Amino acid sequence: MTSSLHAPEVIRTLDRLHRAARTDMFRIALVAPFVVPDFFGFRKVDDARLSKRMRSVYVPVSRSQGQLLYLVARSIDARRIVEFGTSFGISTIYLAAAARDNGDGLVIGSENEPSKHAAANENLREAGLAAHVDVRLGDALQTLTTVEAPIDMVLLDGWKDLYLPILEILKPKLRPRAVVLADNIYTFKKALRPYVEYMQNTDNGFVSSTLDIADGFELSVFMG
Repeated sequence: MTSSLHAPEVIRTLDRLHRAARTDMFRIALVAPFVVPDFFGFRKVDDARLSKRMRSVYVPVSRSQGQLLYLVARSIDARRIVEFGTSFGISTIYLAAAARDNGDGLVIGSENEPSKHAAANENLREAGLAAHVDVRLGDALQTLTTVEAPIDMVLLDGWKDLYLPILEILKPKLRPRAVVLADNIYTFKKALRPYVEYMQNTDNGFVSSTLDIADGFELSVFMG
C-alpha cells in the first residue's frame, strides 16, 4: 500500500502551499507589534485585531512536522483526528492523507477566519482529500464541543491561550493511548508554560515530551 502523500495531487498542493508560506516573514513583520508583547509576556495580544491582520499569514507546520503528523496518525491507526487551528489547511492535508490511508477516517478541524476557512476547503479539494475532512467555521470552543468519541489524535495549533481550554473539552473523549501534539512550544514559551506543565504532570493522565522539531512540538500520549 502506498502513502496518499505520494499522490500527485497531494504533492502538487503541498508544494504550492509550502512555497507560498515561505513569504510569511514579510506578512508577520506587519503583525509583529501585536505578537512581540505576547512573546515576551509584556501583555496579552488582542486576539480580534490580530486575527484580522493574520488573514494572509500561513504559519504552517514544517514539512518535517507534517511528515511526523502523518506517521504518528498511521502508527496509531487514527480514524478520528481533531485539529485546532486549520489556517490554510497545510497540516490538515498531512492528517487527512493519514485518515484516508487508515481506512475512511476523518479530520475535524476548526478555523475562526472565514477567508482561511474557504481557502482551506479549496486546498483540500485540490489535494483530493475533502471527503476526509470536516473543517468547522467559528470559535473552536463551540465548534469542537460536538465532536464524538473516541478521538484518536489531536493537533493544537491555534491561539496559544486556548490550548488548555480546548484540551479540557476533548479530554473526556480521548481513547486510551490517543496522541496530542501541540505546536510553537518554543516560540510562545511563556504563554504555553501552563500547557506544558499540565501535560508533563503524569497526575493529569498524560506522558509527554517536547520534541526539538521546528518551533517545538509537544507530543503527549493519553494513558486513560
